[in-house]
Amino acid sequence: MTDTQYFLGRQPIVGRNRELVAYELLFRSSMANAATVLDDIGASATVIQHTFSDLGMPLALGDKQGFINLPTSLLMSDLIEALPPDRVVLEILESVTLTPDVLARCQQLREAGYALALDDVVGLSPEQQAILPLVNLVKLDMMALSQEQIADLVRDLRPHGVTLLAEKVETLEQYEFCRELGCDLFQGYFFAKPVILTGRTVPPSSLALLRLLSLIVADAEVEELEHALKQAPSLTLRLLKMVNAAAFGMKKKISTLREAIFMLGRLQLSRLVQIMLFAQQNDVAMTADPVLQTAIVRARLMEGLADALDRSALRDRAFMVGMLSLIDVVFQQSMADLLALINLEESLQSAIMRRSGQLGSLLQLVMASEAADGTELLALLPQFPQLRADQFNQLQVEALNWANHI
Repeated sequence: MTDTQYFLGRQPIVGRNRELVAYELLFRSSMANAATVLDDIGASATVIQHTFSDLGMPLALGDKQGFINLPTSLLMSDLIEALPPDRVVLEILESVTLTPDVLARCQQLREAGYALALDDVVGLSPEQQAILPLVNLVKLDMMALSQEQIADLVRDLRPHGVTLLAEKVETLEQYEFCRELGCDLFQGYFFAKPVILTGRTVPPSSLALLRLLSLIVADAEVEELEHALKQAPSLTLRLLKMVNAAAFGMKKKISTLREAIFMLGRLQLSRLVQIMLFAQQNDVAMTADPVLQTAIVRARLMEGLADALDRSALRDRAFMVGMLSLIDVVFQQSMADLLALINLEESLQSAIMRRSGQLGSLLQLVMASEAADGTELLALLPQFPQLRADQFNQLQVEALNWANHI
């Protein structure tokens, strides 16, 4: 395995109110079984070097921590101490035999300032009980336990003062059950793509944004865009604030809608409207909303891939497909109904709804990367023979960093 034959993924870890608090960093090979990347100490060293040095993952993580899986070889190696203690939580995999030597090593890491987590816990063996004083966090495997078993395990763990994280949470019922039991952190597919509910109406302010996006897509006149914005004063104020933010590099402060439209141009205005559509739906700060973060990263990465694959003519459409591919989650309505409000052209609708065409293939690739699905990546990569893994990783980190600055 060379030093470029892997892909990065990350999965959000959220708090009791579904606010984003951390990411688990996932490493998957495009050339081998997805579960074996970190089995080899050399591969582990490469991952550490590329992730925290070459790729600048701390920058891409923003102010969030990264959870890193540790096989026995990496746990016992000095290489782990190349990781910054304040940026990572070290996960001790369930495959690690908790020998006295492992416990001694965990004690050393704790003394060096590292936070430790016990992964995929389904019960408390004597060895696990012995290591509990050294760990900060215990991850409960929701898929392997019944509700009664989870409740018993939480009761047994509570006296040890560890933070409880429910992982592999796939439904709202599981989340609410574990929250009621006292779990503070949660991880799983439910938070990356929540279940779609039906019958929810789109609030008036969001309808205004959808109409505005439809006008932009239709290449409407500036007067029409300005008129549409004036129908939603609160959104107008938010837009002006975002336009004047340093992240967009504006040297001159903007005070009117017309100035904003001209200075931004339709492309940037379209992007801001798409981001505002997501941010409008809840009271959680934008940087703490895992769905919004996923959508922004997805959009930016698809745009970057379009450039890297010499398909720059598709870059604007690629951004929109990535961003709007989660709009059904945000509004909890059917994708077809929402896209009809925007009046997207058929090729974009097909890419989002059926993963068809060049943009649909790009969307599939990005989604497989998000989930660190090595099998899916392996199946999709032949469609992009000119794409190198290290190039993809760099584009992904750039997208993560860009999302943190929006």
